[in-house]
Parts: sequence; C-alpha cells; structure tokens
Amino acid sequence: MKAAVVWFRNDLRVHDHEPLLRASQSGLPVVGVYCFDPRSFQTTHFGFPKTGPHRERFLIESIKNLRENMAKIGLSLIVKIGKPEEVIFELSCSIDIEKLYYHEEIGSEEKAVEVNLKSRFLSTAFYSYYGHNLYHIEDLPFEIDALPDVFTNFRKMIENKASVRPMFPTPRDVKSVPIINDGIIPSDNVFNDTQIQSDRVYLGGASEGKKRLKHYFFDTNLISLYKETRNGMLEIDDSSKLSPYLAHGCLSPRFIYWQLKEYEKTHVKNSSTYWLYFELLWRDFFWLVHFKFKNKLFNKGGLYNISIPWSTNKEMIDAWINGQTGYPLIDANMLELKTTGYMSNRGRQNVASFLTKNLGCDWRFGAEWFESCLIDYDVSSNYGNWCYSAGVGNDSRGFRVFNVAKQGKDYDREAKYAKKWLPALKEVPSQYVYDIHKLTALELLEYNVSLGLDYPQPMVDLSASAQRQRKDYEKALDRGGEDEDTVGVW
Repeated sequence: MKAAVVWFRNDLRVHDHEPLLRASQSGLPVVGVYCFDPRSFQTTHFGFPKTGPHRERFLIESIKNLRENMAKIGLSLIVKIGKPEEVIFELSCSIDIEKLYYHEEIGSEEKAVEVNLKSRFLSTAFYSYYGHNLYHIEDLPFEIDALPDVFTNFRKMIENKASVRPMFPTPRDVKSVPIINDGIIPSDNVFNDTQIQSDRVYLGGASEGKKRLKHYFFDTNLISLYKETRNGMLEIDDSSKLSPYLAHGCLSPRFIYWQLKEYEKTHVKNSSTYWLYFELLWRDFFWLVHFKFKNKLFNKGGLYNISIPWSTNKEMIDAWINGQTGYPLIDANMLELKTTGYMSNRGRQNVASFLTKNLGCDWRFGAEWFESCLIDYDVSSNYGNWCYSAGVGNDSRGFRVFNVAKQGKDYDREAKYAKKWLPALKEVPSQYVYDIHKLTALELLEYNVSLGLDYPQPMVDLSASAQRQRKDYEKALDRGGEDEDTVGVW
C-alpha cells in the first residue's frame, strides 16, 4: 500500500502541524512514526546523560498523548526504539512510503539524521516545513545573515514589519494506513537508571499543555499579573510553565499567541500579556541565532571565538551541580533542578552567572547539565542563553554579574524558597538566610546551623571572585551592547 508518513520529532501535537496537514491532503493513506533515538540517551561531551530521567518521563508521557490525539483523528502512531534512518527504512518493507513529511530541525545532529534517512530512499519524496517558531522564517524582514546581534533591534524590526500567521487546521477524516503492530511506548527509566522521587508537577503531552494554558489564562486570569509574578521561584503559578510544552512541540508558539490574543480581546490587554509575547520572541531570536551561527553556538569561545581561560575544576563544578556552594540562592535552585527537572528563569540567570562569573568555570558544563536535567530543554534557547550569560554570545556585555546574595533577598524576601530546598536553614530568621555566612558562631548555634557541617561554607567571596574573573574578561573581550529589562528567557 502506498502511503504518506509523518515523521514526528520535536513537534508532538496534531494542532497547527503543517506536515500532518499536508500529508492528509496528499490523497494517500497516512500514518505517523516516532523514534526513541538511542543517541539522544547517550552522554554529553562532559559525561552527563543527554536526556535525564525527568525529561525522559515527560517525553514518554507526551508520546502517549500524541498517540491518543492521533487516534482521535483516525490515525495510527508507530512508536519504535531505534535510529530513525533505520526504523523508517525497515518500515518501508511493509509500507510503500511514497511521501514523507516532517518539521525541519536546524541542529547538526538532527540534520545528520535527516541526511542519513534520505540516503536510504531513492524514490520517496521528502517534504520538510518550518514549524517551531512564532514568526515564519519566510516572513522575516531581513536575511538570516543580517540577523541583528542585539535583541532589542530584532524585536523592533519584527514588531514593525512582520506578522504572525494563522494556525494550520487539524486534519479530520483522513484515510489511515492499517497497522497491526504500532509498537509499545517504553515505560519510565528504560534509558535512565535514576529513580525519580519528586511529586508529579509537570505532566507531558499536548492535552496537559492546553489544560495548563486554560488554567493560567482563562480560569485564573494569572496571565494578567505575569509581569509582576514571573520572577517568583516558589509557586507553580508564578509563571506560565508553558515552556516544557513548547520545547517538545506539544503546543505550537502560534497556538499560545492566538490564545493570548483571544484573552486580550475578551479579558484584558496589558504589560503582562505583552510580556508573554515578548518571551516567545526571545525564543524565536535564539532559534535564529542558532540558524545563523550553527555549531559556533557550542564552541568554548562562543559565537565570536572569545578566548576566556575557563576553569574545569571538578570540585567546583560538582559543588555547583549538587547545591553545595554555600550560597542559598544557588544551592536551592540547583537542588530544585536536580529533583524536579525545572528551574525558574530568575534562578537560571543567577546560577549561570555564578558558575561563569564567580567560579570562572567553562560555561559548557552548565549548558550540558541543563541539557541533561531540564524538562523544557530546547537546544537553541539553552545554548543561546548560556553563551549570553557567559559573555560569549549575542549582545555580550563583556562582564555582567549577578550578586546572588542580593538577588536572593530581592526575589525571596521571606526566604520561603530557600528553606523549602535547604531544610538545614529552616530555623534561621528569613532576613539572615541569604547572609548566613555573616552570622556569628553564637547566632549559628542559636539557629541550629553549623557551617561546614549542616550547610557549606561559601566556596568563594562574591566580590573578590568577580573581580578576578573581570580581569580575564577585560583581556579577552572588548565588546559592548545595549541592555533590556530582562535576559533572554530559557
């Protein structure tokens, strides 16, 4: 039987899905396929699991939901463990794949898979589409090589000269390929031995993503307060928490945008609703940075090969990873990441600053650890933001450091977030938590804390370490840039 195959990758939805729509319009019976590529579960350059247990579980849940949503429109989803170029070629032994549809990926590893797949098919027609961005690449008011280095300039050009396209309709009544064995979706921990102990906060899948959006927008009106609450770190509703669904393509950015426009039309339009759009724009920006600079995004020297003498001190990196730095804001955030697979945007900015600007460690350790842990890992946003934070990316400032003690007091005034993740500090008065190392021995005794035993001594002096690192930057980096109220959203 001749058929059209839809190859799902980081686009785990049936709404606003051009490859699925075009396949349904081809006149051929349609079937979907998803491959759990073993290469995605190998180790990174520095030895971390590429896909840790939290993202693995979220991915598995998303695939289960994709199969359910495909069934609702009358289609099957074949799920296999194996390299796509091998799985889909084997599939061609039982299905005559006349046309194959998929979303374009821009990473070099993903492109290599595509090239390998095409090399195995001589008569199959391949159709690829861009579908990960808010603004379609063909609608940009500049060529990719002319992408502005500064986000502000990019934002102004986009807002003045481009528009968001309508969503693609979800196909209905599509002729399907009869499938006897569509494969078993693996259970949790097939690829990771680590057992997850955290509560189930973020459930994978497009259905859960739509439920989350409905809650945050229309059920609670929390989106109308987003700009005021987005820097919170403690509560799930401090921010939208839509990023995991965007990262896996469970929700398309256009779906979120048009839902936002509907909310503005029926409820309220204010600076908070704009700020969510603003963050979708940051996501587009980093995708375009990746598209323009390609593998330079992963270089030690960043986009412009800036030679900063980064440290690879294992003890310092391990202390950072395990929340043992002696700085409560850093330690609480790193423990949250390890335990849940999530960290707030405010937390990400601070831990990245501390690793690179205070410890002076190679930023790629941080980027790879985030890649391993985050349920909302997106290659372009993750590495683009780490380059940015390390001062080797777009719009780099030469040296921009967060005072992590002050940031803790500013954004966790009652120290509830710190105490949730650092129970050793639970008896310390809130106003002292972020200055714990300044307390006297008698005060520490009164609060049942022994520095170096119950809680670590500070690894470095914030001011002195930043000054040392600044000198290295001044030697290596002499670039400026304009700033905006926020660093790029992760």
